[in-house]
Amino acid sequence: MQTSQKPLIALAMGDPAGISPELAAKALALPEVRDAADFIVFGDLRVLQDGAETAGVTLDLDVVDAPRQPQDKPVFVDLKNLDPASVARGTVSLAGGEFASQNYRAALKLAREGVADAVAFTPFNKQAMRLANPGYDDEIKFSATELGVDVVASEFNVLPEFWNARVTSHVPLSGVSERITKEAVLKGLTLTDASLKASGIARPRIAVAGLNPHAGDGGNFGSEEIEQIEPAVREGKARGIACEGPYPSDTVFVRAVAGHFDAVLTMYHDQGQIAMKLIGFDKGVTLLGGFPVPICTPAHGTAYEIAGQGVANVGATREALLLAARMGATRKAAKAQRAA
Repeated sequence: MQTSQKPLIALAMGDPAGISPELAAKALALPEVRDAADFIVFGDLRVLQDGAETAGVTLDLDVVDAPRQPQDKPVFVDLKNLDPASVARGTVSLAGGEFASQNYRAALKLAREGVADAVAFTPFNKQAMRLANPGYDDEIKFSATELGVDVVASEFNVLPEFWNARVTSHVPLSGVSERITKEAVLKGLTLTDASLKASGIARPRIAVAGLNPHAGDGGNFGSEEIEQIEPAVREGKARGIACEGPYPSDTVFVRAVAGHFDAVLTMYHDQGQIAMKLIGFDKGVTLLGGFPVPICTPAHGTAYEIAGQGVANVGATREALLLAARMGATRKAAKAQRAA
């Protein structure tokens, strides 16, 4: 299908009751986004038009019933899968979850078929996704199932200044310590190093956070640093990864903000999320790394409380699409080199 030199991004519209329609419209109207990549967008044209009206933008799209190669404008595949009048703004619904799920499946199918160089989506509502998909845990497991792959994948939070990766993610805090093993930390380091390189950073510098206060204080406040994290860092260095630590988690982000590191590998979800959202809530990107294609989305949620007001900040969505374009371009170039 592809003839353009640009990477092709499959973009799925997210939850229709929040700011996803507005963000999709705003992002597709940005010249720098359209210059960076070709797009095939999945959703319902009525929902996108509603978002464009809210955003106050006019979109120039090639509206089709089935995916085809974009020419001089984004292709919008109208799945005709939701009447916007049937979903109340700011309300979780089965219909909203089904809409987002159908769009995301269609985008992932394009990636699975080797057509899309990257995938992106505007925010989902996890409660709505669970209504539509019993047993839904998170986007990582959903994506793995739809892509038909069994890989080590992880969620990264990305700011223009640096990245945050984590060893454990959506698990109870009470279950974190038992999951902090040398092997798990080393997997996190390896995936972080590879994902940063795919984004264009030739030799990423990775700081590793400790689990306990003061990184264990020499064993006074816990032994995970000594028994699991430090050995993983040593092994990472032996494998050629530029990593340091473990550092106390209350100061490691100060070092990263100062420019000493390209990424911080934290041990659990909120250890990094709180810092990242305080530093750059309106520009943070979530990357699902480790899949055959990069998958990007803004790091914030559906913001039901401001849906339909036209005040949603497009900054994080813009950054998500530009990251998808950069990583998609790297993947496309590598694919072309292998075929040569």
